[in-house]
Amino acid sequence: MSGSDFKRQKIGVWGLFKEVFIGTHLIIRQMSEIFVKYLDQTNISNAYVSGLKEDFSLNGNQLNYFNVCYYTAYVVFQVPGLLLMSRPTLARWLLPSLEILWGVCTFAQSRVTNVSQLYALRFLVGMFEAPVFAGTHFILGSWYSGPELFKRAGTWFICNALGTMVSGYLQSAAYTNLSGVGGMPGWKWLFIIDGIFTIPVAIIGFLVFPGIPDSPRPFFLSGDDITLAKDRARRANIRRPGRMTLDVFKRTLKRWHIWVFILCYACMIISSYPTSYMNLWLEAEGYSVPQVNKLPTVTYAINIVASWLGTTLAAIYPSWLIYTIASTCCLFSSLCMIIWNIPKALKFVAWYLFGAAGCTSPILYSTVNTIVKDDSEERALIMVPQ
Repeated sequence: MSGSDFKRQKIGVWGLFKEVFIGTHLIIRQMSEIFVKYLDQTNISNAYVSGLKEDFSLNGNQLNYFNVCYYTAYVVFQVPGLLLMSRPTLARWLLPSLEILWGVCTFAQSRVTNVSQLYALRFLVGMFEAPVFAGTHFILGSWYSGPELFKRAGTWFICNALGTMVSGYLQSAAYTNLSGVGGMPGWKWLFIIDGIFTIPVAIIGFLVFPGIPDSPRPFFLSGDDITLAKDRARRANIRRPGRMTLDVFKRTLKRWHIWVFILCYACMIISSYPTSYMNLWLEAEGYSVPQVNKLPTVTYAINIVASWLGTTLAAIYPSWLIYTIASTCCLFSSLCMIIWNIPKALKFVAWYLFGAAGCTSPILYSTVNTIVKDDSEERALIMVPQ
């Protein structure tokens, strides 16, 4: 082997190592962020059935109003948030900054004295969390394509369900061990614990989150590393971000992609929405507070398995086939919820089968990233309504 051949081989091995390093680093960072996002998003349901309802004399409608406040802000602020995420200079700093803000709001929920304050804080949490989910998919689609994108999206999405699971276990532990400590009920301690998780992840994000390949270079990556990332994106035909003009909006609205993907997303969300209310059913059935917080976590355990398995299979078989199978499981569960007068055992099966939806979101977003990879602006706009 000549000296030049050895050098090329060495560069190739080093390049492969750096690809793995960058990819692993990006996934771990975003897994941490989505974990605390869902921890802070779903904690209201756990708090509600762990004393919040009684302390503020609430009923089932108030839990729905909390969710309406959150999702109203979430939908409205996705548009500016994700458009900002597509700007290279801002992409690296936006998510950690928003994470700090919603972490502060999470802490503040432990000090509320009336339900109006809680409505306002849920709105703010939804506003600050708005670009995280679609924004991370946009980030992943800026670094990867094809089968590797499906697998990384599925691996990252696992922490969605994990955050929701941990919220249930934390609330159960807080209710059992912290009720009355410091003169506060256990449900307030849940918000404090969640805030303690959130703020450090945000601070670390300022140091290590790389943004997109065209963002300002983080300290741990060299110029050659960024060049390598841009070369990979170019080989995969992932176009670099351009200007966001009125023509981009017109072009996007004239193509079929945005309409089909929005329809798929809406159906996916509607079919799995009942999952959030399993704890209310358990409470009505007379289960204890720890059981009400723990039993729904089985759904999210299934969600984790479905996310990993579904995206793995989607890299081998047609992605639409895997998506359809998972959606059919959710359809069955939804029909059981509509009929309702069924055996209790079948209700548990229906609640838990909603976990099959774990693979639908990463498959759908990865499909968007793959099909529209040659137009970064259209890709960002398609993800906004989702």
